[in-house]
Amino acid sequence: MSDVLELVDVSVVRDGRALVDDVSWSVKEGERWVILGPNGAGKTTLLNIASSYLFPSKGTAQVLGERLGGVGTDVFELRPRIGIAGVAMAEKLPRRQTVLQTVLTAAYGMTATWHEDYEAVDEERARAFLDRLGMTDYLDRKFGTLSEGERKRTLIARAMMTDPELLLLDEPAAGLDLGGREDLVRRLGRLARDPYAPSMIMVTHHVEEIAPGFTHVLMIRQGKVLAAGPMETELSSRNLSLCFGLPLVVEHHGDRYTARGLPLGQ
Repeated sequence: MSDVLELVDVSVVRDGRALVDDVSWSVKEGERWVILGPNGAGKTTLLNIASSYLFPSKGTAQVLGERLGGVGTDVFELRPRIGIAGVAMAEKLPRRQTVLQTVLTAAYGMTATWHEDYEAVDEERARAFLDRLGMTDYLDRKFGTLSEGERKRTLIARAMMTDPELLLLDEPAAGLDLGGREDLVRRLGRLARDPYAPSMIMVTHHVEEIAPGFTHVLMIRQGKVLAAGPMETELSSRNLSLCFGLPLVVEHHGDRYTARGLPLGQ
């Protein structure tokens, strides 16, 4: 399998502080990765590199075979090959647009409708992705009136619209109540287990948000990678405790994970 993402000795420095420090990491075609870590650990920085919107201060980053900053690399040709769903994208989208329009605009690499004419195949694809994410009854609803869970599902459908080779999910379950989280995790699990779905990288703080079908985990703390590899070997109590800086116990129930802190004194 070829590398979808390859970072070699990558650091990103801002105002004398390393947001990520000497990170080497590779994601192969078909893998589904979770990036875990506390606030400020560098998770979003890694996602921004993977999206080609941030270049390393040192080291090399290669995304879908293109080296960031390399001669002949055109990030404007690279970016449509990468689907992104997260808060930053939600903030760019007009609240007055319908759900269907919000997803359709991705076909033209835009955030708002202008004077473009969409082809029937574009609308069929948009409807299919929205249906897959349980949004068929919301096609004519304004994006700004959606609940947090409905908005998250719309963003994922939008990210899939360009048939990406890499799908990036930035805290997709953040702000959801228990029902919303479980619904989203179930749908992400269905997507993750689809052999035709793109390679995926998801950022989260919580192991409970890891959907079935995700295969690998990267744990990062203070910009440094603590563990990276298959979920079944690397998502351990020891690694998670080191990552979050307190004693934690990871438990595996069926195809889901939970974590809890140890009582004081243990």
